[in-house]
Amino acid sequence: MSHDTRDDLATSLLPAGYAGLRKLQDEFRCYQEAAFPERPPRFFALELAGETGELANLEKKIWKGRQVAADDFEDESADVCIALLNYVNSRGIDLARAVEEKMLRIDRGRRAEPEVPGGPEDR
Repeated sequence: MSHDTRDDLATSLLPAGYAGLRKLQDEFRCYQEAAFPERPPRFFALELAGETGELANLEKKIWKGRQVAADDFEDESADVCIALLNYVNSRGIDLARAVEEKMLRIDRGRRAEPEVPGGPEDR
């Protein structure tokens, strides 16, 4: 498959819409407002950092040859997602719009400067 063909295929596979993400974010906002006291964005930023660290620690355990239950990855991934949704809601960020715009920028950059297999990021 030529590089141009891969580019066309990859670009065609960008998500066509983000309405589901927008709906999920709004549902989380409604739940958060009803169930918990209002908290500042820094609270959720720290929560997000902590949960992301817990997920990274699971990967580190695997890297070091330890056993980790698949459920642990699911649980920590869910925590990261919840913390991110709470953070963007506290900041008033439209995550669907932000992700859509970012994906388009990533795709433009990917096409402008393709990655070389076996490069430093693969080591």
